[in-house]
Amino acid sequence: MAADNQQERLDNSWIAGFVDGEGCFHVSINKQPKMSLGWQVLPEFRVVQHKRDEIVLNQMQKAFGCGQVVVNHGDRKELRIRGLENLNSVVKFFKVNPLKTTKRENFEIFAKIISLMNQGQHLNQKGLREIAKLASKMNRQVPRVV
Repeated sequence: MAADNQQERLDNSWIAGFVDGEGCFHVSINKQPKMSLGWQVLPEFRVVQHKRDEIVLNQMQKAFGCGQVVVNHGDRKELRIRGLENLNSVVKFFKVNPLKTTKRENFEIFAKIISLMNQGQHLNQKGLREIAKLASKMNRQVPRVV
């Protein structure tokens, strides 16, 4: 079967494996004076690819049932999923289809942050501090010994 035909039928294991290599769970905390605490928590799930592989991003968007495929930078595109309801679906997906690499650790922290947000914890000082502490542990690179 040709590679193009295989990509037309993305299954959940394929998506999980692809995200293990190409995906990112990210939580930014931005100063936002109009918010009640002066800060906004912005979690997102992203997958970036060269524009020639945009079809994969569109198929993943369809599989998740949410998100946007947008220009990332230059000749790259990204599937970006934001919004608590949408991210709850993403968390549910990866709980059923677990990641295999160290990216799973970032996902677990991300899932905890989403859970805290579901409880409204991002709307009080204590919860915001806990979210910031968790987010600071995400996407850390282990120093290499040369």
